[in-house]
Amino acid sequence: MSKHLLDLRIASSRILPGGCSIIELELPDRSSLPPVHPGQFAEIKIDNSPNTMLRRPISVCDITDNGRRLVLLVKPVGDGSRHLVDSPVGSVVNVLMPLGNGFTMPEAPCRTLLVGGGVGSAPIVMLAHALTAAGCDVTVALGGRTSADLEGIKDLYGTARVVFSTDDGSAGHHGLVTTLPEFAEDYDRIYCCGPTPMMRAVAKIARQRDICCEVSLENMMACGLGACLCCVEKTIKGNTCVCTDGPVFNIDMLTWQ
Repeated sequence: MSKHLLDLRIASSRILPGGCSIIELELPDRSSLPPVHPGQFAEIKIDNSPNTMLRRPISVCDITDNGRRLVLLVKPVGDGSRHLVDSPVGSVVNVLMPLGNGFTMPEAPCRTLLVGGGVGSAPIVMLAHALTAAGCDVTVALGGRTSADLEGIKDLYGTARVVFSTDDGSAGHHGLVTTLPEFAEDYDRIYCCGPTPMMRAVAKIARQRDICCEVSLENMMACGLGACLCCVEKTIKGNTCVCTDGPVFNIDMLTWQ
C-alpha cells in the first residue's frame, strides 16, 4: 500500500469529557482519501510549534463519509498533540499516510473480541466496523480509569456490542478490563490495543485459551519509516521496527511471557 503526503483541512474537532479530542480531516476538494487498512497510522506535521521538531504518529481511528474523512482520536500529552487539538477548524495540516501494517482480517465470518484501553482504543474502531461489515460477531471490551475516559469513545463502534469497565467502578464493570465476564466466552480471534500491561494480560489469556491474537504496539516513534530505530521491539526473529513491521503483531511473534 503506497504512502501519500497530503495537505488535509480540519473539518471538525470536538473535545470529549475525558480530555481526548476527535479530529476529522479531509482533502480541500472533498475527494477520496487513499485506502487505509484498520490498524495503520499517520504521521502528522505540527506547524507553528517551536518545541515540535518531528511529525507525530497517530493511529487512524476511522475513515468516514464514503472515504473522504480521516478520523483521529488525539490525547493532548505534549506540545505537538496539544497544538494539534487546539488548531481551529479550517486549519491545514500535512499528513503522511497510510503507514505500517494493520490487523489481519479473518478469511470467513467468525466471533471476535476487540479490547481497547483509553486512547489506545482508537485503532480498533475502524477494525470493528470492518469486521461487522464482513459478517463477524463483534464484541468490544473497553477499559478506562473513570467513566470520563470512556464517554464519547464507547459510542464510536457502530452496531458492535460494547462492554466496558472502569478502575474506580464509576461506569460498567468495576475492575480491570480483563476481569470482564466476556473474557470467559469463546472467540475465534482477539484484537487488542492499549497500555502494554493490559495487552500483555490479554495476550496471556489468549495463549492460555489457544486463541489467535493480534496486538497493536504503541512504542515511541519518530520517523514512521524505519530510519530512526527508536521504536525497535524484540521479536522471536530479532529486533524489528514497529513502525514498518507493525504496529500490529501476532502475539506468537513477540517475546512476551
